[in-house]
Amino acid sequence: MKIINSSKENVFDFLDLQREKIFENNKNVENVVGEILENVRKYKDKALKEYSLKFDGTGEIAEYTGKDFQKAFSSLDEEFKDVLIKASERISAFHNEQIQKGIRVIKEGSELGQIIRPLKRVGLYVPGGTASYPSSVLMNAIPAKIAGVKEIVIITPPSKKGVNMDILAAAYISGVDSLYTVGGAQGIAALAYGTETIRKVDKIVGPGNIYVATAKKMVYGTCDIDMIAGPSEITIIADSNANERFIAADLISQAEHDKLASAILVTDSESVAKRTAEELKNQLSCLDREEIIRNALDEYGVIIITRDIKESIEIANYISPEHLEIMTDNPEECLGKINNAGSIFLGEYTPEPIGDYIAGSNHVLPTGGSARFFSPLSVESFTKKMQYISYCKSKFIEDSKSVIIFAEREGLNGHANSISIRLE
Repeated sequence: MKIINSSKENVFDFLDLQREKIFENNKNVENVVGEILENVRKYKDKALKEYSLKFDGTGEIAEYTGKDFQKAFSSLDEEFKDVLIKASERISAFHNEQIQKGIRVIKEGSELGQIIRPLKRVGLYVPGGTASYPSSVLMNAIPAKIAGVKEIVIITPPSKKGVNMDILAAAYISGVDSLYTVGGAQGIAALAYGTETIRKVDKIVGPGNIYVATAKKMVYGTCDIDMIAGPSEITIIADSNANERFIAADLISQAEHDKLASAILVTDSESVAKRTAEELKNQLSCLDREEIIRNALDEYGVIIITRDIKESIEIANYISPEHLEIMTDNPEECLGKINNAGSIFLGEYTPEPIGDYIAGSNHVLPTGGSARFFSPLSVESFTKKMQYISYCKSKFIEDSKSVIIFAEREGLNGHANSISIRLE
């Protein structure tokens, strides 16, 4: 990993260039995805199966439902079954606290209100490829279920070996209704536009590769999406007493996701910086995904040496990372100064994987700096709000002149007439 010193280099310019490198990988993707979306919209299952054959080696779309999920759950070893149950219980407990109530404002002669309703049908994308992600099923489906979503459908890329049993088991424990073996941009198109096999949904959630993320971005407006997700990210703020072995392990934990993953250490200690760089070399040699990790660390990893922790926090806020670990003597003191992060992990015994799997908070988080304005997935993500207004006649008369003045000011005589006609 490259080591830079904030007193000698412009850190913010460097970070901007790093982010631009990731965006460069998006070139031409939109053209490819746009064609896939349009073909699935027009030709539905025919195009869907052709793309599945082209990209995944199978032109058939299998459907799995409740009995399949239950069978998969029953087949699990007891140890992992217990872990799934524990994780689902903690996720449920955390997200149950997020349930919102409508509002009602009553004044003399009028009533205003806001009603919260769940979405009807939601699609969840679960990645395939180099790893399986039953945790993503729990993190997406449980909040949707708590919100009151009536129907949850999963799509996941097909495999010659069949669907991963852990994914089916997680679907069972989190209340998913059906699963279809289709992935990629074509799967996103099916969820957004609907085909003969897969009915369209109100919202698409869940992580995926650059083609999936781009497809979600492009169908937004036809349906809702959770966020525009990019490669995984971790930033660690560390002081001179931080344990370099823990730091290195946590940087690696995100770098193993993807060759485009970002892993950044921001520390006010040159000694910690150098020891961490050496420790990364030691730990890399014994990991299965060494090539992926090494590429991510070489291309998108960096260690930044700062003047003090205050500057470290300033840089972390600028990065706005998906995951932010704070390994300082008093991490709680830093917490109040953090403005931009998807999820924050306090102290050396709160590594990022705790949040991925078992703590109960959601691991679907904003990336690419979007933590400046996006929030983690939550129960609210699966609801919509409606307003209502009720006026009695006397209140209407009281406000009528104000409305007429406003409407005429904007040149909307029809609006004014809607009011004045009731005063005749």
